[in-house]
Amino acid sequence: MARLHRGNRDLIREINRNLVLNFIKSHGPISRTDIAHLSSLSLATVSSITADFIASGLVHEMGEGESTGGRRPVLLRLNYRAGFVVGVKLMEQAVASALTDLDAHVLHHWVTPLEDQRSLAAVQEVIAAAVEATIAASQVKRQRVLGIGIGLAGVVDGEAGMCHYSPFFGWRNVQFAQPLADHFGLPVYLENDVNTLTIAEQWFGYGHGVDHFVVATVGRGIGAGIVVNGQFYRGALGGAGEFGHITLTTDGPPCGCGKRGCLETLASDPAVVRQARAAIALGEQTALVGVEPLTLEDIVAAAEAGDKLAQRLLADSGRWLGLGIATLVNILNPQLIIVGGEGVRAGEWRFGPMREAIRQHAFDSLADDLDIIIEPAGDETWARGAACVVLGELFKPPAHKGKATDLMAAMA
Repeated sequence: MARLHRGNRDLIREINRNLVLNFIKSHGPISRTDIAHLSSLSLATVSSITADFIASGLVHEMGEGESTGGRRPVLLRLNYRAGFVVGVKLMEQAVASALTDLDAHVLHHWVTPLEDQRSLAAVQEVIAAAVEATIAASQVKRQRVLGIGIGLAGVVDGEAGMCHYSPFFGWRNVQFAQPLADHFGLPVYLENDVNTLTIAEQWFGYGHGVDHFVVATVGRGIGAGIVVNGQFYRGALGGAGEFGHITLTTDGPPCGCGKRGCLETLASDPAVVRQARAAIALGEQTALVGVEPLTLEDIVAAAEAGDKLAQRLLADSGRWLGLGIATLVNILNPQLIIVGGEGVRAGEWRFGPMREAIRQHAFDSLADDLDIIIEPAGDETWARGAACVVLGELFKPPAHKGKATDLMAAMA
């Protein structure tokens, strides 16, 4: 019989470790016997792996379970405070950062103003300072921080740590992650901001255990994160999910991407504000006349107070958004759509018409059993999503890890 190569043995060992870790995370408190039964691993293998986890502090023994005739089994659960990660959401005017435990619970949240929006080095310095401040304020020992996740809008190659294009900052093909990794001596994971929310939903939220779902965000822009067959989908260049730039009308408003009539120019928060200003300039009767600076919150408040223009504009944005989401439904046939982002604050004035448009434009019966969940996303939620990029690497099977860094080994 051919000898098993050391590399193969190591990979099999890491696969088994990951399998046991995920059973403890998903089913804990759980006994070693139940892990062996569920995983089809031998009890000796499970006992060896869990002994390593207990020695590193990653897993706790927490009392005994019910006996099935013999000795009462000792139950195991994940020690969520065995390590911590930091998530960063890069915005146009600020950096939001959050430190979480291994269960994605936020221990501390911080927002740092961003004054120099064009200089890459200046932005990286602000991010480094924000991460340092977040760790210090949380009073977590630096050596217990396992990694940093960063989310930003644009086309991102997470594996290379590259930002290929940032619509807000004007960057093209810049190395973003490595200077920060060198500064902290930690793995730094870069990801599109909408994708960070999707990863968070897949590991810790409504998308956990769902094989086909989409996270659609509406706010300053419009984007989507995609999970297909249980696997997160980035596309060839990391640009999957830019459905905010579907062209819905060729003679529509100009978009920052250079085209006209993109979904983003018709349904995003700035689009609604722009449409309100245009209506006011044409003399439409509305309580929004004279409101400066005009914001989406002002328009929502006016709609709540019965303002017909505000109600119509929010409904129009919802219908356009629904048309875009129906296109995703027709292409991907998901089980679940999670709608998030700052624009969720528009409420049913926007999302009632959105649901109606999805039902109207989805092909045949594809929307009949589709679950639609509306979930707010503030600065803390975005930063938590970036942290979940790191946590996702911790629990991801070795064959799918995006980096060679073994986060579990770092905790030993």
